[in-house]
Amino acid sequence: MQFVDELVQQATDVGMIVNGRKTKELLIASVIKDPPPPVNLSGTPVERVTTFKLLGVHVASDLKWTQHIDAITSKAASRLHFLKQLKRSGAGRDDLLYFYVTVIRTVLEYACPVWHSSLTAAQTKALQSLQRRALRVIFQDYDYTMSLIRAGLETLESRRDQLTERFFHRSVLPEMSCLLSDKRDPFVTDRLRHPRNFETLKSRTAKFQNSLIPYYLTHFLKAYNLFLVFFCFFCTASILCVNDIVR
Repeated sequence: MQFVDELVQQATDVGMIVNGRKTKELLIASVIKDPPPPVNLSGTPVERVTTFKLLGVHVASDLKWTQHIDAITSKAASRLHFLKQLKRSGAGRDDLLYFYVTVIRTVLEYACPVWHSSLTAAQTKALQSLQRRALRVIFQDYDYTMSLIRAGLETLESRRDQLTERFFHRSVLPEMSCLLSDKRDPFVTDRLRHPRNFETLKSRTAKFQNSLIPYYLTHFLKAYNLFLVFFCFFCTASILCVNDIVR
């Protein structure tokens, strides 16, 4: 393929060598129905795979997260053994809780802004069961709800919601002007009870609607606009109060 040869040439120009034996090809979604010819790098055929681990996240050709959730739940479950060993050795609750938060929960939340919006109910339940098991070890005399209160923790789903929204405001929103559609006419939005300044992305499938960017635009942009309204209202009210005091 011409674009592959151009890519290899660009890498060579900057002093990089593309290793065909270490390179993988992953076909996404509809391309699988009509696959292109195999890719060769400098005469070396590139292996075509259905899943690939990229920066610790298992990406599948069908854009589902089954393999990634299975991988992180298995990894976290194996670390529960060490939590039980610490409990048997006489470690206190604070130490056990610190071990869970830093060693086990971090595995269950790694890169969650990427995959949180596309989880199924069964996958959400599988992740939550790991926290239930860990808190049962730490607070064996309490049920799950009381254990959360005593530990000062939240459900993993609530945590992922907060982490995803924080990531949106810190990293996505400042750079997403190219992703937003045209702003709606203020003459129209001013007449609406629940206005949206931007049109939502059109999608034909639930998979795309629940993917990263459409999910952000649907759930967090509206909240961000509401925050701006309240902020402007607060500033205006503060200015009026100051004027009254000065008078």
